[in-house]
Amino acid sequence: MSKIKIKDDQKVIRHKLPARLSHWLLVICFFTTGLSGLAFFFPDFSWLTEILGNPRIARFIHPFTGLVMFVAFINLALIYWKHNIPEKNDWVWLKNIKEVLKGNEHAVSDNGKYNLGQKMLFWSLILAMMTLLVTGIIMWRQYFSHNFPIPVIRIAILLHSASAFMLFTGIMVHIYMAFWVKGSIRGMIEGWVTARWAKKHHPRWFREDVLPELEKSIIEKENSLKREQ
Repeated sequence: MSKIKIKDDQKVIRHKLPARLSHWLLVICFFTTGLSGLAFFFPDFSWLTEILGNPRIARFIHPFTGLVMFVAFINLALIYWKHNIPEKNDWVWLKNIKEVLKGNEHAVSDNGKYNLGQKMLFWSLILAMMTLLVTGIIMWRQYFSHNFPIPVIRIAILLHSASAFMLFTGIMVHIYMAFWVKGSIRGMIEGWVTARWAKKHHPRWFREDVLPELEKSIIEKENSLKREQ
């Protein structure tokens, strides 16, 4: 048990700058690519292409913003994949999902940096993004589609649409949870959360990764003050 007092409002680094930049680039590309794709798939939403100028520009930009979105996501995946590997303890979170939804997650599960719900979303998005990339290349009329037979292109269109729906649904869940868990958005904008937030929502992450760093920092600061005296 730590003998050093950690204040509840102590700032804790949650997301470093490279991750935050990739995240917000991903957000921009998601809406640009997603809205134009929605307009192509549903004629009633064709007016959305006007956001990018006109349908011709939207159709040209769509695959390129999709590629940038994929690169931004892969960068995030490389940063966070180790924290998203399922563990035995995660099933406690799933078993007590009712308490989690009530806001009592801290009382039923000793979460690491991410809980099982976040991990499931992470791997679902990886599957969706990989499928979107492969099928998008097959469908890309300007450069690649002429290399594939019509049946393959039709299957690609079906899988592309299904994966886009999976991605859109996953991102909407992610956005909802970010607003629902107060403090999460600040963590991705400014990069930090409070010690109280970390202890409540991700106690094992706080205990094993954050606390030792905070204690080390406090000890170094105290030693520095003693040397100055």
